[in-house]
Amino acid sequence: MAASVALLLRRAGFGPTSAELSDAIGRGYSATVSELTTPTARDPGAQSTPLPNLGIDPYNDLPNPTKEQRAAADVKRGADTEALHRWWLDRVTVANRQAVEKLVFFWHGHWATSIRKFGSPQWMLAQHQKIRESADFGAMARKMVTDPALVYWLDGQLNSKDAPNENLGRELLELFMLGIGNYTESDVKAAGRALTGWRVDLGVPQTAIFFRDSHDAAEKTVLGVTSKFTATSLVDFLATQPACPRFIASRLWFRYASAEVPIPPVTQDRMIAAFPFPNLMLKALFTDEAFQATAGHLVKQPIEWFVGALRQLGIRPAGFSSTVLQEMLFGLRSLGQMPFAPPSVGGWPSGAAWLTPATAQVRFALAARLAEMARPPKLTVEGLADTLAVDTWTDRTYAALKGVSEPRRMMTLGLVSPEYLVT
Repeated sequence: MAASVALLLRRAGFGPTSAELSDAIGRGYSATVSELTTPTARDPGAQSTPLPNLGIDPYNDLPNPTKEQRAAADVKRGADTEALHRWWLDRVTVANRQAVEKLVFFWHGHWATSIRKFGSPQWMLAQHQKIRESADFGAMARKMVTDPALVYWLDGQLNSKDAPNENLGRELLELFMLGIGNYTESDVKAAGRALTGWRVDLGVPQTAIFFRDSHDAAEKTVLGVTSKFTATSLVDFLATQPACPRFIASRLWFRYASAEVPIPPVTQDRMIAAFPFPNLMLKALFTDEAFQATAGHLVKQPIEWFVGALRQLGIRPAGFSSTVLQEMLFGLRSLGQMPFAPPSVGGWPSGAAWLTPATAQVRFALAARLAEMARPPKLTVEGLADTLAVDTWTDRTYAALKGVSEPRRMMTLGLVSPEYLVT
């Protein structure tokens, strides 16, 4: 039972501390699942990480900035982006309701939007809050389809009835709501028309602005249904299609259970029955016998690995100097997973893509830096497993660790061990 609870906590959150794991084992598997998927509103850790006050984007009301104004705006954006990174890394590290934070992270990768294209941390934070505050998938989709960051990221601000742009419409069908094979090219064109008329403004990060004269108000046919679809009515309609809950269930399985084995039909049906509530879909997944059979199937994404280490070593990003924070972010960027900057609309890769010779060197250096900051006392191999919430070491890893007497070196090796990297 202890191994089952440990798997649950590693998958549902960013990595349990020794105390959290011990408490969960004492409560039992079923009670822990219920607590993870139906959390109380109060989260002392999260409440200690108030949202950063970023103010207005410095490029707002600068249609033709001078060289000096651009330089000043870039400096302010850099400082705001650093504040955003610091806040989020601190939040996911100290939050008690880890399943809440992990699910927000999942949706960030699902609605993959990169700050590198539009540059505004204000837009990025506003999008993040929309995801966090959405009670169900339908509500989230309605907010996201007019989110300035997503609209700009997929060229929606260029989409008008006179010059339709299909980028956002295509990804809405393919990557966000239905999945490949559940729509046609004519559906993509019609979806693009439904999304016309939305523009963005740096001074209004909460939502894109609708220009009625640029919207195609004529009837469109999507998936065989003809209507005067708008952005909102389109996503409401897509959310009712049978392909939508099937697709979302498969994506949750892919990120929480296995990137190697397809979701079993029975498991998928149980998750679909809980749609559109993601937390209840996860409850159906975590209580399905197929979930426990996926132990050892997932390689931790760099952010999962990094945040888990911070939590288990008791390191809080809020205390990082600007120099140390940039060092940590450089490490994550070198590993291939910079927060708020997925490489494409498809999000970050999974599985063995993270395990390359180049990333192994970076991970080792970053692990050594974390071990240095943690300043671990004298460790035993068994004590290290307890600290890192590792079930057991293989004979090979145990022998390697047993031969190390220096605590920081032992901690470094533990953080880059197969047993820690794969869940």
